[in-house]
Amino acid sequence: MNIASDLEGTLTTGRTWKGVGGYLQANGRGLAYEIFLALRLPGSTLARAGILDKQAYGNQWIVDMAGLLKGLDATQLEQMGEWVVEHVMWPRRRQNVLDELDSHRRDGHRIILTSGTYLPVARAFARRIGVQDVIASDLGMANGTASGKVDGALNVMSAKADRLRDLLGSEALHSAYGDTASDTPMLEMCERPVAVHPDRRLRQTALARGWRILQT
Repeated sequence: MNIASDLEGTLTTGRTWKGVGGYLQANGRGLAYEIFLALRLPGSTLARAGILDKQAYGNQWIVDMAGLLKGLDATQLEQMGEWVVEHVMWPRRRQNVLDELDSHRRDGHRIILTSGTYLPVARAFARRIGVQDVIASDLGMANGTASGKVDGALNVMSAKADRLRDLLGSEALHSAYGDTASDTPMLEMCERPVAVHPDRRLRQTALARGWRILQT
């Protein structure tokens, strides 16, 4: 059986933007990060107040933040991913959800990690949990170093579902785990959707459709 899971909010409460910010501060790019953060704090306030769409604002943040990684080579990007997972993602993991996925994996089921985060971060987390199949937002490369842009669309919403379909081919998706309304297209693909600590919109959808809600 194929089982897919989102990462941020689903398997961990850690956030990519905080992890990447910490990595930049620890590796000589702290000033650029602080300027980036200062320019976006007003928008963050509006998003938290509900004046701006919080999910859309967060997605754009990840797209824009790729610019701070410009010039890093493939090895450095992998090191960045490991740093973010080690210091931010793994300490804030949702162990109960990870235990479920591990049980599925030990039963021989295929686990697919699919996330809007940067591919090096998703890969680093996947290695921690013994998962090989990873779909995430790839960072563009030019002449061997990061271009400062995301390659293609961010791996969220319909893009996440479409890429998952491409990976599955003719195979069915048995179950999927997600935490926000942006995961709905993926959850609709499977036989047994699981809403993990869902946001308000996903909770409403899950209750209306009888989807399982995993809260603790």
